[in-house]
Amino acid sequence: MSNVIIGVDIAKLKFDVARLCDGKYKHAKFTNDAQGYADFVIWLTRFGDENVRICMEATGAYSLPLAEFMTDKGYFVSVINPAQIHAFGKSELSRAKTDKADAKLIARYGMQAKLDAWIPLPANIRELQAMTRRIEHLLEMQQMESNRLDTADTTIIDSINTVLNTLEAELKATRKAIHDHIDNDPDLKRRSGLLDSIPGIGSATIAHLLVALSPHHGYTSAKQAVAHAGLAPAIRESGQWTGKTRIAKNGDAALRKALYMPALVAWQHNPVIRAFCERLKGNGKNGKAIACAAMRKLIHLAFAILKSGELFDPNYSLA
Repeated sequence: MSNVIIGVDIAKLKFDVARLCDGKYKHAKFTNDAQGYADFVIWLTRFGDENVRICMEATGAYSLPLAEFMTDKGYFVSVINPAQIHAFGKSELSRAKTDKADAKLIARYGMQAKLDAWIPLPANIRELQAMTRRIEHLLEMQQMESNRLDTADTTIIDSINTVLNTLEAELKATRKAIHDHIDNDPDLKRRSGLLDSIPGIGSATIAHLLVALSPHHGYTSAKQAVAHAGLAPAIRESGQWTGKTRIAKNGDAALRKALYMPALVAWQHNPVIRAFCERLKGNGKNGKAIACAAMRKLIHLAFAILKSGELFDPNYSLA
């Protein structure tokens, strides 16, 4: 029996699906809620397919509930980075931009790609991830209000200060919730203690690393974790031409942000990172390149320590 690919283009209120089998499409549209998910399953069962693979873009809060629902129902679900779908569309010189056309595009991508099954995050990691993201959102709102305060009319200063006080209280409460969440989970607490032994890494960064380096991801090397963070060097060479090497930036932007200041602190206070950075500096690397390299080095150290279960030992690492 032919493989069947279901391409899913999902939005806030609805999702379009395209069933691709033997070069022919069947299209349908459902509401992005529990009733829509149930209707989607009923629609799929009408075809009597056995080898069904569902392919959808990673669109965060919009795609996660559907991915979890279909996985729980026993379907093969693959969640793809939107950049990969976009690049595939460009390779096809695709011009149409509708929800129906996008669902078909995703189905075609799924038909030719080697799809990996999506595995939901464990509940403890998913909750920790939600709280770390909440911290980022609160900090963004705090910065926005602080910027307004600089040029605000006197009539609204009290209002802005009220919002800032509320945001500060929410930040404090969410940080405590993260601390309690880690402290009440034996495995997270153990892994947090290991990461805390690395000079330069603080509690905020530990929370991000616990999510990024969760065993759920199945990383077999630190290089994979570095790629997840978007910190892998993007080398640009063609023939005799060599361009400037930059980091890829096609990964977890929040993790990169969380590692930047710790990398600078580690440059000064972590003997392993300091020796590494000074060697790069001696080779003529600029400060920004050294900071990015230090961020990569921190991921390598964190990965090694979590894998070994041993606390950070500068003498061992320097050796």
